[in-house]
Amino acid sequence: MSTWDRLLAVPGKWLEPLLESLDRQFPRLPALLRLARLDRPIGIFLLLWPTLWALWIAAEGFPGWHLLLVFVLGTILTRSAGCIINDIFDRGFDGHVERTRNRPLVQGQVSVTEAVVFMAILLLMALLLVLSTNTLTVMLAFGAVIIAAIYPLMKRYTYMPQAVLGLGFAFGTPMAFAATTGEVPQVAWLLVVANVVWTVAYDTQYAMVDRDDDLLLGLKSSAILFADMDRVAVGTLQGLFLLIMYGVMGPAELGYFYLAGLSCAAGLFVYQQYLIYARQRDDCFAAFLNNHWVGLGIFLGILATYF
Repeated sequence: MSTWDRLLAVPGKWLEPLLESLDRQFPRLPALLRLARLDRPIGIFLLLWPTLWALWIAAEGFPGWHLLLVFVLGTILTRSAGCIINDIFDRGFDGHVERTRNRPLVQGQVSVTEAVVFMAILLLMALLLVLSTNTLTVMLAFGAVIIAAIYPLMKRYTYMPQAVLGLGFAFGTPMAFAATTGEVPQVAWLLVVANVVWTVAYDTQYAMVDRDDDLLLGLKSSAILFADMDRVAVGTLQGLFLLIMYGVMGPAELGYFYLAGLSCAAGLFVYQQYLIYARQRDDCFAAFLNNHWVGLGIFLGILATYF
């Protein structure tokens, strides 16, 4: 695991002194922050980068401070609420999975009632933000909430819950175009498809970490579905993602800086294949975390295009 990936893997160490201080004054607050995974920002980044791609492409440059703040803060709030929804549904399973056995609901640090109230507060704050945009964006936001609500149940019924997660993560793209231009053009849907494909790829890496535990619990995932073909499947999805993103170049009128960002992503995908080669838990998790840099590299290419 690289130094940068370690920084993403354990950012809670940066917050630990603050959380300990809060624990003394507000005993429930640190547990609520952990419940929302605010000490684990990787999910925020993976949701944020495609949203920023869409914002910059839709606005053909800087989208303005209002929309930037709406979507950055909205991403943090909705991802946090999504984590809480997930933990409420999965609290009966999480105690049996090595990676999740110390989560606040499992440990009894937060009650289900407290979790629901906190989630409602986060969603209300997100709603207030999106209400400052337009009707189409608000309608799309409700669709995103519905996907987030059903996603935790999907691992009980389908081997591809990752596709549902990808659809939920991709909703930021049409919302960004709707808020910026008042419509959702074809290029936005190309970005949606690309985001779903990319999400299935990196969340399969994530599922490879939990595969043994999921099999024992009778849960489903793409890592279980792909079995010994998991690395090939991830590589194929990564290649398809790059191909679709290349297809965005013409309609969005992007240039060489964007190609440089895609080249950076391709190099990182090769590195991820190296990491998951032996299917070791820590290495698969490191490959998952590395996707943050994929999103950042592409965003920098888009940013440079419009600079």
